[in-house]
Amino acid sequence: QVQLVESGGGSVQAGGSLRLSCAASGFTVGNYYMGWFRRAPGKEREGVAVIDSYAITTYADSVKGRFTISRDSAKNTLYLQVSSLKPEDTAMYYCAAAGGRRNLALRYGGLGMDYWGKGTLVTISS
Repeated sequence: QVQLVESGGGSVQAGGSLRLSCAASGFTVGNYYMGWFRRAPGKEREGVAVIDSYAITTYADSVKGRFTISRDSAKNTLYLQVSSLKPEDTAMYYCAAAGGRRNLALRYGGLGMDYWGKGTLVTISS
């Protein structure tokens, strides 16, 4: 059974950093297309970053240079290092996985992703 469990969220001041984790079970993170997505209050879910089975990463323009997606196959965990945080980064952050490449997922808020975690909340104060 596939399961994704996020952790690492919290409340930080603008300019701060966090590392979000997504512990996976039921599959191997290195073999799946995975990503981080977020939903801010009153807004639709949007793509943040994705990583494919070749470890090729892609980021939303709004987070380029500030966020880094990575994975640890030994721990079967996906990470999102978030830095230089802004109040507009406040959102529930979700990790998701798919058995194959989902070219529209980043642009369309996770379209086509097969499995989702329940999320971890990140709140940034100015």
